[in-house]
Amino acid sequence: MKNLALLVFISACLLVFSCNKDDRSERFKLLTEPTWATDSLLANGADGSGSGGVLEKFKGDAKFREDGTGNFGNYKGTWRFNVEETQITIIADSLVLPIVTNIKELTKTSLKITTIVPNPLDQSNPFNIRMTFKAK
Repeated sequence: MKNLALLVFISACLLVFSCNKDDRSERFKLLTEPTWATDSLLANGADGSGSGGVLEKFKGDAKFREDGTGNFGNYKGTWRFNVEETQITIIADSLVLPIVTNIKELTKTSLKITTIVPNPLDQSNPFNIRMTFKAK
């Protein structure tokens, strides 16, 4: 009986220590580990980060935390990947709608995302947004 108990104990220890405790994907790590500094914020191909620009409040650092919260320039809120980890949805109380972005590039040093958002002044011509960031 002692041998059986010892065998069960050793098997359980091997099972626990052989499991990978870090089940976060590589893309999750690439997004959450650095703080991202704004490189460019374009709306319809023009700088949208200036005073009164559509992307003015996104200017600054972005931090995607592991718990799904984050800072995105002047915004604070939550974020999540889609299932394929090809899109990021950003939700903040001060944003009218959640922003669903397409990830064009995600490396250790570069994050590039695009999206289309409504133009409140011209509903037939939405803003084509491209945001690029560099890891700090």
